[in-house]
Amino acid sequence: MQLDQFRAFSRALQQNLEGDSRVLGLVFLGSSAEQGRSPDEYSDHDFFVLTVTGVQEDFRRNLSWLPDSGNIVISYRETAHGLKVIFANGHLVEFAIFDVEELFLARVNDYRVAFDKAEIAERLKKVQALSSTSALNALAEMQAFLCNLQIGLGRCRRGEILSGERLIKQYAFASLLTLLGHYLPSADKSQLDNLDPYRRFEFVFPELGREFHDALLQDGLLAAKSLLTIADRELGATMPDYPTQAVELIRKLTG
Repeated sequence: MQLDQFRAFSRALQQNLEGDSRVLGLVFLGSSAEQGRSPDEYSDHDFFVLTVTGVQEDFRRNLSWLPDSGNIVISYRETAHGLKVIFANGHLVEFAIFDVEELFLARVNDYRVAFDKAEIAERLKKVQALSSTSALNALAEMQAFLCNLQIGLGRCRRGEILSGERLIKQYAFASLLTLLGHYLPSADKSQLDNLDPYRRFEFVFPELGREFHDALLQDGLLAAKSLLTIADRELGATMPDYPTQAVELIRKLTG
């Protein structure tokens, strides 16, 4: 979807909702908020709809309020509060429906309040603060990284390749990205997504991004060894309480 089409969808969505007395606010999220970065042709629409209490499920079940709702081809209930919807032109929207009290269940970083009938902007400031100040337990994250490598290695050697590689290339990898995003210095760290450690990592750390890409193309055993090598190199002298003994144990298991 081109930028002018994207913005036209945003305007139509706001018009559809703002005149409904049951709707108290609309909040655009991520690139849809256009706070420092604009949507590109691959962007989807992310937003919250805030309603009066008791009608949330009506909005989740009846999607006629969405622009171009007659051309919905997929409507998938992802969580108790939210859906993913794909239109015939391939455009994706992801949204959650909350009443104002349920809003505190959400986590946000970039957002823009399109309209507000219930002091939603003030509530979102508190939600954003809670989302951005959640403390990283670095040692626990490092231990999760090592434990998932250990379990993944065992499963790969047993022949459970799919399960083993999932633990190594998804769970362990996510923990490592979280730690690197926290500890490595960069002038561009504001581009990182504090809710998803994968987002834009390679934009901020391009050389590491290429190294990770190569590592993840290997089989599970070699990928685990490569991830551990990167972790030791980048975090060994940087992370306080780096668990050297545990790292050496897992290194031996990589063979």
